[in-house]
This record gives sequence, structure tokens and C-alpha cells, in this order.
Amino acid sequence: MKAAKTSGKTAGKAHGAGIGPVIMKDILTAQRNEITEHHIYERLSRSAGNAQNRKVLKKISGDELRHSLFWKSYSKTDMKPDAFKMWKYYLISKILGITFGLKLMERGEGNAQKAYDKMSKAIPEVKKIEKDENGHENELLRMIDEERLKYVGSIVLGLNDALVELTGALAGFTFALQNSGLVSMAGLITGIAASLSMGASEYLSTKSEGLVEGGGKKPGRAAIYTTATYILTVMMLVAPFLLLTNIFVSLAAMLVIVVAVIFVFTFYISVAKELDFRRRFAEMVAISMGVAGASFVIGLLVRMFLNIQI
Repeated sequence: MKAAKTSGKTAGKAHGAGIGPVIMKDILTAQRNEITEHHIYERLSRSAGNAQNRKVLKKISGDELRHSLFWKSYSKTDMKPDAFKMWKYYLISKILGITFGLKLMERGEGNAQKAYDKMSKAIPEVKKIEKDENGHENELLRMIDEERLKYVGSIVLGLNDALVELTGALAGFTFALQNSGLVSMAGLITGIAASLSMGASEYLSTKSEGLVEGGGKKPGRAAIYTTATYILTVMMLVAPFLLLTNIFVSLAAMLVIVVAVIFVFTFYISVAKELDFRRRFAEMVAISMGVAGASFVIGLLVRMFLNIQI
């Protein structure tokens, strides 16, 4: 009888008894996060066109539901999903890509790791949940097949070249021409010609890679991604010279746009590809601004030595 009573106490402690209010609050938070993520993955799996992606998302959705039920065995409470978070990450995933949306969601849960460490002292089984979250789910996310990430090299090529080349060209034109209309015209001609040239180079490069390695990318599609990214960047950088009258204010606005574009794109790639954001961002800004500064000086020298007045 005594043994039975002790066993009952142990079971009670294992499922909520003896757990303090602070730990219980963390349990409820974890439970809500898991049930919310279950619904996000479930909803994305239903709308996924790719059978492989559907299978992966369904598997992670089931894991999240299982984790939620684990926490419920301690909380003894039904938790509703966070509707705002659910729609937020669902829409981000649909607009910017499943891989980016879901990795951004997982990345935003750094505080959960501290809570897990705290809870594992009272509930040893938490270590297995933590292991699932950090290892198994990340492995499954890497299995998602997404076209935009397959062609990310082509996008990076178009963006990097446009930023570096056109930032330099526009800075040089600013001092050489000192006329917003002329700078924007020269920038558009230079940028569009360069984008077509870059697209053609990417087509030939991807085709060669496919012949040598068997490739997985289509040359035409790779060229379109490179060209489209380049032209879009050209339009953004030339816009200040079309909209503003003061040539040097236009140049300053263009440089702000350069930094903003680098920030947004580097953040996207660092999340989707799990890369170091700060180092890549600093490197790209330094290169773009360095080229712009050098071109600015070259434009000034060309104007001085050729003694051209416009």
C-alpha cells in the first residue's frame, strides 16, 4: 500500500505536481508555441504544390502536435494557437518562400532555449523535445525543395553586380555630368545593357555547368532571375535622379537605397541559407561604398582633366 502511494506521488510529480508557477508559465508558453506552429505547418502542407514539401511539412506538423500534447500532460490546460503569429508566418512563407518564413520563425525563438534549460531541471524529458527542435526539425526544413533558393546564386549575381557596378557608375556620372536628367539617362542605358549582358553570361555559365555536372538548374530560368534582379536594382538606384532635382541629394538618396537593399537581401539570404548576416552585410556595404567613392573621384578627375563643361 505504501509502495503504491509513493508510485502515485512520483507519477503526480511527473505530470505537473510540484512544479512551481514560474515553470508552469514556461510550460504554457511552450505549449501555445507548439500548437501554433502545428497549425502553421499543417496549413502550409495543405497549400504546398510540391509532394516532397507536403510530406516534410506534414511530418513537422505532426511533431509539433506531439510536443504540444507533451506540454499539455503537465499543464492540464487546453491552449489555443496564437492567431496573429499563425497568420503572420503563414503569409510570410507564402510571399517570401517557405524556407525563409519557417526559418525566420524558428530563429525568433532564441528565448525558448533558455526556458527549456530551466524546465529540464524539473522535467528531464524536456531534453528530448529540445533535441527534436534543434536537430530533427532543422534537418527536415533543409529537405524542402524551393525554386527561389535553387536559383539564389543567379539572384545574388544580378544583385551584387548591379549594386557594385551601377553604384560606381552613378557616382562617377554625378560628378562628371552634374545633371540629374543626364545621370538618370546614362544610368538607365548602362544598367539595362549590363543586365542583358549579365543575363546572357549566366545563361551560358549555367548551361556549361549542366553539361559538366549534370546540373539541376535551367539555363533560361537562371538568366531570367539574374536579368530581372539586375533591372529591378537599376530602377531603384536610378529613381532618385529621376525624382529629385539636386544632383548631390539624389546621390545621397541613392546610397541610402543601396544600404537598404543590401540589408534586406542579406537578411533574407542569411535566414534562408543560415549564414552570418553581420559579416556579409558589412562586406557588401564596404565593397559598394568603396567602388562608389573611387568612381566619384574618377568622375571628378575626368571632368577636370578633359575640361568638359555640360
